[in-house]
Amino acid sequence: GSFSSDEVIRKRLLIDGDGAGDDRRINLLVKSFIKWCNSGSQEEGYFQYQRMLSTLSQCEFSMGKTLLVYDMNLREMENYEKIYKDIENSIAAAHEKISECKKQILQAKRIRKNRQEYDALAKVIQHHPDRHETLKQLEALGKELQHLSHIKENVEDKLELRRKQFHVLLSTIHELQQTLENDEKLSEAEESQETQMETETKP
Repeated sequence: GSFSSDEVIRKRLLIDGDGAGDDRRINLLVKSFIKWCNSGSQEEGYFQYQRMLSTLSQCEFSMGKTLLVYDMNLREMENYEKIYKDIENSIAAAHEKISECKKQILQAKRIRKNRQEYDALAKVIQHHPDRHETLKQLEALGKELQHLSHIKENVEDKLELRRKQFHVLLSTIHELQQTLENDEKLSEAEESQETQMETETKP
């Protein structure tokens, strides 16, 4: 028997491939089957039979490739989700460090204000060097001032370290975002190249 043209057209409309020639292969298979059914000789029938097997192999290969691409996309999605989560954690950690730095800056400002007050008091005391008690207070204030200076230096060192760590963190986040953009561009380029190669290899 043979298929009518309406039935062939209907089957073609039911097939929605990914642009890789699936509908063309199915149409070729249908035509080969029709010729096989209508083959007049054993040699022609065998030729159409081999042609159908070849077309089926192409369809199976295309389906297998589509499944591989699908699995790869799933893995990429999982990888991207992990990267996004790491970035969110890094940003949260950066906010915590910024908050800690702000606290240390306030502490440094208080130390500087105290030092200014101690300097003013020291000048007043210097005008009364004959008072023994005042000199003792000046000595005590000098030691306290020295202690506060050490604290201020430590705080400034920590602030500088936090500033450098935050800069490194921002650079890392920028590099991760750049990597994601490059991966997306590379994936699009590979898909475009595969589509072009398949188009060029069409008979």
